[in-house]
Amino acid sequence: MIDPSRWRGRRVLVTGHTGFKGAWLALWLQSMGADVTGLSRGVPTTPSLYELARVGAGMAAEHAADVRDAAAVSAALAASAPEVVLHLAAQPFVRRSFREPRETYETNVLGTVNVLEAVREAGGVQAVVVVTSDKCYDNREQPRAFVEDDPMGGHDPYSNSKGCAELVTDAYRRSFFSAQGSGTRVASGRAGNVIGGGDWGEDRLIPDIMRAALSGAPIPIRNPEAVRPWQHVLNPLGGYLRLAEALGEEPRHASGWNFGPADDDVRPVRWIADRLTELWPGELRWELDPGPHPHEARHLALDSTKARRELGWAPAWDLEEALARIVEWYRELDAGGDMRAVSLAQIERFAATASAVA
Repeated sequence: MIDPSRWRGRRVLVTGHTGFKGAWLALWLQSMGADVTGLSRGVPTTPSLYELARVGAGMAAEHAADVRDAAAVSAALAASAPEVVLHLAAQPFVRRSFREPRETYETNVLGTVNVLEAVREAGGVQAVVVVTSDKCYDNREQPRAFVEDDPMGGHDPYSNSKGCAELVTDAYRRSFFSAQGSGTRVASGRAGNVIGGGDWGEDRLIPDIMRAALSGAPIPIRNPEAVRPWQHVLNPLGGYLRLAEALGEEPRHASGWNFGPADDDVRPVRWIADRLTELWPGELRWELDPGPHPHEARHLALDSTKARRELGWAPAWDLEEALARIVEWYRELDAGGDMRAVSLAQIERFAATASAVA
């Protein structure tokens, strides 16, 4: 699915490279020989995949900058002169967006403006992939999966900010990057409920379960009947990389794209919690968290037909494989394993499976 030779020696800027998804993406790019620069205002959690897998050791350069700081973003982009920009920096938590709505909008919306403006000013960037979320859509609890041309929206500040980021991306694409000779092609990638080893984010199901597993505490579950499109983090990351490749092939790929799991992997929270209690070797149980809790959509799914048809992308690991690899990752951590080696081995295994699927 991904051609490593196309990334060897390529200059890539990853914003948010210290976060969960960004760290996995940086590791994957490093494993292919890319010249990777990171931009982040700091390490968001303790512990973190970034630190445990020593992601910084493989970076060509790192810029300690907040995407809300336009001058700092422009300076980092000018210094790194990237050929590809993968914009993942974000405030990624729904519940925090209720506590900190201004910061959420400033980071997710103005941060996207700042990155795209820096790209416009610098020139020389060939491809930009702006990563948003499956929650960018106006979710009216319709009984079908979202397709790419559904309206943007969002009930809560986080979801709404991601819809706004999509609108910003579309406006910049139409206004500044669509003319012949602009040289830059801009697309967006939408995925949600990504899971994998090394996630320590707040108010997320897998981190909550793994923290409980490692400490022997019961798992607090907020909304066991909520249905989500679960997938291993490497599935959508493979989609973003494939999309960046495709932007260099065809101008028509400069648009929005869904990267979601197979229909069978759209499951309720209860199912995930029950399955992990079966897979974890020690005793593990969950209990209902009485709340109160902010609004959450009860059903959310993505239609990824476009990516499958036009990019040749498909999720390489199904949900069962994803959960098995998560348990493997945290068991290795508990045993004192080399988490950089463990993570790179999982990437290699995933890439081999993806090649077989393709």
